[in-house]
Amino acid sequence: QVQLVESGGGLVQAGGSLRLSCAASGTIFSINAMGWYRQAPGKQRELVAAITSGGRTNYADSVKGRFAISKDNPKNTVYLQMNSLKPEDTAVYYCNAAIRQIGASYAYDYWGQGTQVTVSS
Repeated sequence: QVQLVESGGGLVQAGGSLRLSCAASGTIFSINAMGWYRQAPGKQRELVAAITSGGRTNYADSVKGRFAISKDNPKNTVYLQMNSLKPEDTAVYYCNAAIRQIGASYAYDYWGQGTQVTVSS
């Protein structure tokens, strides 16, 4: 089994910063990519940022220059540093990872439970 456990959400004023963490654990053979998605009330879930096993990153246009994704390979952990937060960043943030389990032939998508980020104006 594989688990993704997120932490770091909370309430912050506009212009502030938060750092999200997501740790993967279980019978992991390899992790192809990890990323963060978010879903605001009444909206579809959207990609915020992603990072490949090789370190290539991808960001939504709305967060470029403000958010930074990074990872710690030995810890199977991905981080999202969020700076200059805006009220429109308010959402539930979900960690996602493409993980190949030990003994498996393919990687599958796994999701964390979500962490609330609220930015007040």
